[in-house]
Amino acid sequence: MKNYFCPQMELCDINNISMLGLAHIGDGVYELLTRTMLCSDGNKKVTELHKKSVAIVNAPAQAAAMERLLPHLTADELAIYKRGRNAKVNSVPQKADIGQYHAATGLEALFGWLYLQGRTERINDLYSVCVEESDGT
Repeated sequence: MKNYFCPQMELCDINNISMLGLAHIGDGVYELLTRTMLCSDGNKKVTELHKKSVAIVNAPAQAAAMERLLPHLTADELAIYKRGRNAKVNSVPQKADIGQYHAATGLEALFGWLYLQGRTERINDLYSVCVEESDGT
């Protein structure tokens, strides 16, 4: 792969990556989308950007976003979400319960899976649903 910013990996290669590996990539994708959204709203202090970003990119907020997202997923996307959600994790953040953390991991795995395929339009569509109620928080 030569283009790490906009990869277009083959599905067979993506399927060789663990669910937690996909979640690791998806976490970065979701964070970048959030930071981009917040910065696109205009000039803000970096402390304000950080606080708003943390309010959106955390397990409880991502679990709530996943609830909004579920009706919009294709069968393949739902399968990836469920596999990511069911992945064995070693620790859970203090401010999240295990269910929220698993849902957030599933969401991140889904975003990682889509990103590695180069499906940016679909990522944008799904991210818009994720933040529709938390926009500007």
